[in-house]
Amino acid sequence: MAVTRRQFLIGAGLAAAATGGLTACGSDSGSGGEGGGTNMAFAWWGNAVRNANTDKAIAAYMAANPGVTIAGQPGEFASYWDKLATQTAGNTAPDIIQMDMGYISEYGSRGALLDLAENGGDVSKFLEGTVDSGRIDGKLVGINAGVNSLCIFAAPDMFEKAKMEVPDDTTWTWDSLKETAAEVASKAGLTAGLAAFAPHEGVLGTFLRQNGKELFVPEGLAFEAADAQAYFELMLEFQKAKAIGTAENISEEAAKPLDQSGLAVGTAAMQLSNSNQLEAYTAAAGKDLVILRMPSLTGKALDRKAWYKASQLFSASARTKNPEAAVKFINWLVNSPESANINLAERGIPANTEMLALVEPKVSAPQKAVAKFIADIKPELAPTPIAPPPGGGNTIAAVLLRYVTDVMFERSSPADAASKFVEELKSNLTV
Repeated sequence: MAVTRRQFLIGAGLAAAATGGLTACGSDSGSGGEGGGTNMAFAWWGNAVRNANTDKAIAAYMAANPGVTIAGQPGEFASYWDKLATQTAGNTAPDIIQMDMGYISEYGSRGALLDLAENGGDVSKFLEGTVDSGRIDGKLVGINAGVNSLCIFAAPDMFEKAKMEVPDDTTWTWDSLKETAAEVASKAGLTAGLAAFAPHEGVLGTFLRQNGKELFVPEGLAFEAADAQAYFELMLEFQKAKAIGTAENISEEAAKPLDQSGLAVGTAAMQLSNSNQLEAYTAAAGKDLVILRMPSLTGKALDRKAWYKASQLFSASARTKNPEAAVKFINWLVNSPESANINLAERGIPANTEMLALVEPKVSAPQKAVAKFIADIKPELAPTPIAPPPGGGNTIAAVLLRYVTDVMFERSSPADAASKFVEELKSNLTV
């Protein structure tokens, strides 16, 4: 039976109390091998390409480091976290863990992750704004595996069909995005001008930041019901303008895999995403796409308070028996030419600027476009948002979707939905 998040938290707390801290515990996965060898396990989620790349990287590292054995543990995102919670509670967590921003605080704040900086973690050549994602309670418990940023993908052929120009994303506002999406949907005969927008926590986070708030602070939720109400009312305006599709379409779109999304199948002209997904969307749509910025309140891109998001992070178990070896491998993954040439930009644009310069000429056209986008938006960055506190990151998306659709289906007013949304988020937090 899978261990739930709350069971993991209880188990981790009991283990820490019994041993004087998680770092004092042993881990079977990190035990030394015969003859003084080092045996470690590395867990990640991904697709066939990532699995093949990672297997190749592991083989290359072991060939260059005789005596080190690394066992790969690939998985699917949906089941990865239940498995990791079970392993962590049972003291069998893998030594090296691919981590997500939605979960890193869950594990890091409970002492389940190693302080990488204290064990030789090297982020000295990382792009500014790409390191803080992995800091929890002042400790570096995750190193950025790839850089992305929230954005909108657009299909130029849909704008051409509508006899419209692709909009200038450096000057558009929320209102002009709404108008543009509604116009292209109408003129091109689309289900939605902009898909997957309203129920995304990144859009809410962007809206809040531009209004002087954040999603979270270390103590918990950083916005009030009135802020959520303003967001729900804005999204209702988008829907009534027919910029984002019907309530049914919004609900259905949230459950679709990438290759069945509105942009991929040609029923939408634009789609919300993270920048590192451009290649996947391009392949699914079978046509060229462009990356557009998120809107601003003022019509000035410099005011939109963007941030670099870690596509994933590399962490190490606090219970590993080989902390230095685990961190050495993580350093190799993010800082070595050998790893960079194997992984290229599959996990996102490399955070190490030297590795980015190395791989950029070798990556695909969509990945080159992503690298350019990441570089272009640097002047528009605001401080990196903190990782969601325990109970926040792994629930906010589902909770937001439910209340957004309640508003769109007119089952709830924006005010009532906002009040319930905020209260439910607060009840989920364990800070």
